[in-house]
Amino acid sequence: VGDSWVQEFRDNPSMQLLWNTRIYDEMWTGTFPLPVPDPEPGEPEIALIENISWEAMRNQCFRKAERLLKDNGFADDPLSLTRAARAVSAALQRASLILEKYERGDFPAGEEPRSLNEYVETRAPGQTEAKSSGAGTASIVSMTEMLEGWWRESKAAGRKPSTYESYRNTFAYFSRFLGHDDASRVSVADVVGFKDHRLSTPSPKTGKIPSAKTVKDSDLSAMKAVFGWAVQNGLLIKNPAANISIKLAKPKRLRSKGFTDEEAEQILASSLRLERGGEHYKTWAAKRWVPWLCAFTGARVGELAQLRGRDVIEQDGIWIIRITPDAGTVKTNEARDVPLHKQLVDLGFISFVQQSDEGHLFLNLKPGQSPLGPLQGLKNRLAEAARAIVSDPNVAPNHGWRHRFKTIGMQAGIPPRILDAIQGQAPRSVADTYGDVTLRTMASEVAKLPTIEMAVKKD
Repeated sequence: VGDSWVQEFRDNPSMQLLWNTRIYDEMWTGTFPLPVPDPEPGEPEIALIENISWEAMRNQCFRKAERLLKDNGFADDPLSLTRAARAVSAALQRASLILEKYERGDFPAGEEPRSLNEYVETRAPGQTEAKSSGAGTASIVSMTEMLEGWWRESKAAGRKPSTYESYRNTFAYFSRFLGHDDASRVSVADVVGFKDHRLSTPSPKTGKIPSAKTVKDSDLSAMKAVFGWAVQNGLLIKNPAANISIKLAKPKRLRSKGFTDEEAEQILASSLRLERGGEHYKTWAAKRWVPWLCAFTGARVGELAQLRGRDVIEQDGIWIIRITPDAGTVKTNEARDVPLHKQLVDLGFISFVQQSDEGHLFLNLKPGQSPLGPLQGLKNRLAEAARAIVSDPNVAPNHGWRHRFKTIGMQAGIPPRILDAIQGQAPRSVADTYGDVTLRTMASEVAKLPTIEMAVKKD
């Protein structure tokens, strides 16, 4: 199996697009399928490329295993088939790693494909060879290598892993659409064709066509950024996506982006009544406390779901939560302290924290495990719980809290600059960058938020 895989793609190793060597180690561990991020209101669900690759790889392994067992007269019961499929996967992994070396030009001595040693004359008759000016023809580079090069630099500059994942999904789709991974062969027409394809082809995951906003802000943005990086670093001569865009119409707005009083009260009351059942204690605790934290801090759900015991502290007589990228991920990549409202203390949140350890309050992590995957899964569970109560698709089940906090804060007379500081949003003007919004200032303003009386009433 492995030898035939190498032989099939040996002369064109970049055409091997099925087997993703990066996910092999997790292929049979139960890690997949990965949880899917909850979409924005009106947007289709995102299909993670890792899940698509994992399913395609497993199907390939079982097909080859079934054929091997049948051709060799072995039993094909479920246990034998699974064992054979896992053996096939190991062979395909080894073969694909060899092909990756070939794609980089790392062939055993004397075994290079003939085309690598052939010289092809590309000048017209009588045309003289141009002198190198430092901006000559770029070397062949795969889109996979180009993306990884962009990410090494962008990661060092502080870009978020979620951006890399989004860009990687786009380039994986683009490579499959083109049928090759050669960045130097990509033309403007290829990018336009891919854009049109995305705008007219239903997602295999959702059966829905992605919105123009998704294609523009995710796919085209990724291609412009990464191809642009390749040009700046001398890997390509031009950026084929530079001038490709989509003019978006103003989206329809059918309601406020934040939860109404009634919706918020229903979610919060439900969280107080929530019985644990058979789910993990930390998941139950998240459904119990995260909605209330959202209501009184305006923080992003993920920022609260990744809180650790050590992030809840008393400072100068004020109970605060410390939202920090050390706990997982923060959109701005900056830590901030947010004072807690008295009602959160009265409801027992501090007591809950004091009975917990210093680790993650709501994430059940294995030793050494990254919090990002479990965090996305927990965010999905929280969104599902909220959506079961508030079914209106025009309000985001997680992000609706941030919009509501801003509304309630303005009604309470909290200055916009202080609301922005509490929520970790950028200053609105240069003037807002002068001076600091202190913890005591924020605490005095948070105290203006009204208690939520109706939410604590029992049915």
